[in-house]
Amino acid sequence: MPILTCKNLSIAYQNKIALKQISFQIHTGDYTCIVGKNGAGKSSLLKGILGLVPIQSGNIIFDEGLKQTEIGYLPQQNHTQQNFPASVFEIVLSGCLNQRGWRPFYTKKEKEKALYNLELLEIIALKNTAFQELSGGQQQRVLMARALCATEKLLILDEPATGLDPIVMQKFYSLLEQLNQKQQLSILMISHDVHTAIKYADKILHLDHKMLFFGNTKDYVKSNIGNFNCTLCSLTWGQSGLKTVCYDWRWTRTWWLWCFIRGTCYELGSALYFDSSCHYRRFFSFTAQ
Repeated sequence: MPILTCKNLSIAYQNKIALKQISFQIHTGDYTCIVGKNGAGKSSLLKGILGLVPIQSGNIIFDEGLKQTEIGYLPQQNHTQQNFPASVFEIVLSGCLNQRGWRPFYTKKEKEKALYNLELLEIIALKNTAFQELSGGQQQRVLMARALCATEKLLILDEPATGLDPIVMQKFYSLLEQLNQKQQLSILMISHDVHTAIKYADKILHLDHKMLFFGNTKDYVKSNIGNFNCTLCSLTWGQSGLKTVCYDWRWTRTWWLWCFIRGTCYELGSALYFDSSCHYRRFFSFTAQ
């Protein structure tokens, strides 16, 4: 049985269609990534599921004991969040607000849950630290712990890696993978990094105001829309280091010749340095040392 089902879901803002006739399901233990260009309706879908924006038509069905108020949500970071005047423990504990109802105080169980998630995300030492004093990666872990206090079944994330450096980003995605596999926590996440989505997710939902694809990651890679998006140049972080991947032979050949002549090359504005160890498999890659 699915824990979340969207049937013919449509969302509109001021008579402008954001999403039209979207249908998909999320099961326990699913790791689903939502991809698509800017303005394709990805964030609108998440906000519709959370009840933050009105639904024009269609149905959102919660099952297997999941309630709309029991979904963990990690939104895009903004300046207000980064400078919020509260301690780490206070922010994490606030994830239990929906469970508290009309009670004026948090229970002992809720406080223990907050401490457990601080331990789980290895930030217990920051318990009494002001949130605004933390690094970007630490703040994301705190907000993740807060989201985990709100749910045990479904975690929704809106571009959670935005603004994180590649090493912190890799650790963050590894943490999500562990939560998904060890705790069978279902994940629904927006990502602009198609290669990362393919690496970690078992299902892909591709949107462009309508549903272009929904299914297993392997089928997405083989599909026309998936194959096209996988051929776009992007940045990924692998065990061998930072890579830029490009399937365009003419573009790659030009940079390879430049590498060969100079020994190293760089991309202006990104501070990414590459040596001349370019190689061809299905794609060309420049590997940073």
